Amino acid sequence: MDALPLMACGQGADLLAGVTVLDLTTSVAGPYATMLLGDLGARVIKLERPQGDDARAWGPPFLEGESLWFLAVNRNKESLVLDQTKAEGRALFEALLAKADVLVTNQPPQVQRKLATDYASLSALKPDLIFTALTGFGLSGARAERACYDLIAEGYSGVMDLTGAAESGPQKVGTPAADLLAGQDAAMASIAALFAKERSGQGRLIDIALVESMTRFMACRILPYLGSGELPGRSGGTDSVIAIYQTFETADEPLTLGLGSDAIWKRFWQAVGQPARAEAEGEGSNAERRAKRADLVAEIQEVLLEQGRDSWLERFAAARVPAGPINRLDETTSDAALLERGLFYRLERGATQLPQVGLGIHLDGAAVQPRLPPPGLGEHTELLLQELLGYDQAKIAALKAAHVI
Repeated sequence: MDALPLMACGQGADLLAGVTVLDLTTSVAGPYATMLLGDLGARVIKLERPQGDDARAWGPPFLEGESLWFLAVNRNKESLVLDQTKAEGRALFEALLAKADVLVTNQPPQVQRKLATDYASLSALKPDLIFTALTGFGLSGARAERACYDLIAEGYSGVMDLTGAAESGPQKVGTPAADLLAGQDAAMASIAALFAKERSGQGRLIDIALVESMTRFMACRILPYLGSGELPGRSGGTDSVIAIYQTFETADEPLTLGLGSDAIWKRFWQAVGQPARAEAEGEGSNAERRAKRADLVAEIQEVLLEQGRDSWLERFAAARVPAGPINRLDETTSDAALLERGLFYRLERGATQLPQVGLGIHLDGAAVQPRLPPPGLGEHTELLLQELLGYDQAKIAALKAAHVI
């Protein structure tokens, strides 16, 4: 981490400046959605139970006692601890709700109704509220009340059945893909609803399901099956519609190679010093190459074993042939080009330095700057009550004494 550039918090993006988000979420998907909104300029109030977000306890690994999973998805937020089960807590929640433009929750529908944090209850209090629910199976349907995590959503979607080598069992994707995809969908839909609200003044109910976001991610596998009836199986990524599009061994380290067009096919053979090979009969189109995939893969593999990975990558880059390394995380996070683009950095919070993965969006020629590091539990409770609701110290002290905040 010490090698990462130190970035100071600043003004950050202003695309959603003036928007206030009330964040009732825990774990990964919901917090990722609200972090995206915060990264783009919204003020995100992370409303936490006294015990905090579930992800605060996820570890090891911890960094000075804090979960690194939590730190990954909670930048640009202010944390306010509130016990909504008490009457004073409910009144405080409703006061905060009146200040919000968007509310994001990942509570199951039954819990929403029990706590009166469902859309029907809250839209009655604030008709122009954008209410974004992010659950495992959605707010309706036979599975709506079932518990769900990323792993379960990946299993439903089909991605685990297609991930891994042919001889392996089903494999989970190496990151919480369903969580991150659903979180991104929730942020995108919330922004679209904010845009529509500018014209109509109306609030909206947004219903995002982990299973559906993950399944939509499989569209380029599902549609070919639905259209052809051909059921794909695990292949270690060697059965792409593109021929050739997979990993290969070299004299030292493996690489990825994507020969996705007839022009690239010709440039590949020129790059490896065999320009005449590109003119072979019966290989001029992708369909023809697919029919000969096994033989072509064997031939290309033999060629690539002649030199090391970096030598080939230099040649392919010069020839505009898509290829790349297969990085470990230590190699990815030390990638000079990614560091130059501002994707990885450290933030200071007091005496602690926190690693971060940036938004990956550049505005006006620069990476988006963070405004706030991930918050400590309840770090902003007093500040928010003073700024948003005008509470004085006596009222705040009374709420503390009653264990509401």
